[in-house]
Amino acid sequence: MKDAIYFVGAGGIGMAALERYFLARGWRVAGYDRTPSELTEALQHEGVHIDFDESPDLIPDYCRDPERTLVVYTPAVPAEHAGLQWFRGHSFEVVKRSKVLGIVTENSKALCFAGTHGKTTTSSMAAHIMHDSGVGCNAFLGGVLRNYDSNFLLSDTSPYSVIEADEYDRSFHTLRPYVAVITATDPDHLDIYGTEENYLEGFAHFTELIRPNGVLIVHTGLKLVPRPAPTVRCYTYGRDEGDFHAANIRKGNGEITFDLVTPWETLADVALGVPVDINIENAIAAMAACRVVNVDGEAMRRAMASFMGPKRRFEFWLKEPGEHGKVIIDDYAHHPDELRAAIGSVRDLYPHRHITVIFQPHLYTRTRDFAPEFAAALSQADEVLLLPIYPAREEPLPGVTSEIILKQLTCPVKNIYTKESLISSIKMLNFDVLLTVGAGDIINLLPDIVEQTKLQKRS
Repeated sequence: MKDAIYFVGAGGIGMAALERYFLARGWRVAGYDRTPSELTEALQHEGVHIDFDESPDLIPDYCRDPERTLVVYTPAVPAEHAGLQWFRGHSFEVVKRSKVLGIVTENSKALCFAGTHGKTTTSSMAAHIMHDSGVGCNAFLGGVLRNYDSNFLLSDTSPYSVIEADEYDRSFHTLRPYVAVITATDPDHLDIYGTEENYLEGFAHFTELIRPNGVLIVHTGLKLVPRPAPTVRCYTYGRDEGDFHAANIRKGNGEITFDLVTPWETLADVALGVPVDINIENAIAAMAACRVVNVDGEAMRRAMASFMGPKRRFEFWLKEPGEHGKVIIDDYAHHPDELRAAIGSVRDLYPHRHITVIFQPHLYTRTRDFAPEFAAALSQADEVLLLPIYPAREEPLPGVTSEIILKQLTCPVKNIYTKESLISSIKMLNFDVLLTVGAGDIINLLPDIVEQTKLQKRS
């Protein structure tokens, strides 16, 4: 009987949700991560033992018995990791994080949100709706929700779980959704899939994993050809068309309101707690998933108005008063389509102002594969500042640097900075509306950027 669990890569946002899940169920939880962070600090405070040295000697005693310990790892951890090798060499059960999520979906009615982009926000919205409505859920999310300051929600009584279904490394193929939502299938992770055809096949296979009598909800216009079982009910959604769509969209005074049209009724006056244009579609997807499991319409409307969003999803870090007050927004966007949507949302909110984007590319392979698309999306801004590529799990590739994006930018002002030179130049750069984007460690620069911007105003 296992009662201890060890996470190799314990500081990852997805791993953290599982750590909290097992803590709540009385397991002893420990793990390793490469560097301390705000998240690892929080986990340690909650009761997770985390070491930052991969030496097997540091593994706590309660995680050294293969009969009682399950070992979970993320694909981002290299195979030669000393702790991982020790566990494998001593007959421990060693599984990917996705396999553990698969076990959760087999033991619950899982609402699984997949897609190249949009899955974090849509799954977060759905989790908030389920929780706020009183239906409840166990939620495993890819972003920390500002409503709860956590990426994990727990319910002892609800039969439902809400899960962000990650296509990287085909992780979502371990899941058994009750409701599956697919937001987008624009090719990504070609280091794993190789071709767009293989990428689409990955999503098609995901639809085959939906439980009998389950539900599939797919964004309109995707290239995907789903293959659900005959008993699976299928719906489409979109901003302006589909079985679930928006009507009577109203924008003004910093607010967005619309009517949700469903196959059964129209829910009037849905107000977005995070009023940016892309969240119209995100809200439709989330509410569609909740509606098919019979969440009350009034409860959905109330939840959408109080939804504060995940951290790093169009998060305001500075919003000075007045029509010329400085604005700093941060977003996790790291795919060209996400960048286009994020910059478009800023332009929509501030149509007559100078928009500067600081972008940190994520992964050498993604930069290599999508450099022209990144440049086209970024060129919507008035000014673009690029940081060096954040490597994450990858080794450098010859000739692949941020320079290959810079050369293709068509915006009036463009440059490359190191992280250090950027911070030292903030006051001189004199931003108006600033958007920082990327999935790497750009978030660590935000406190200094905000502070230097405020100092600039005082001086």
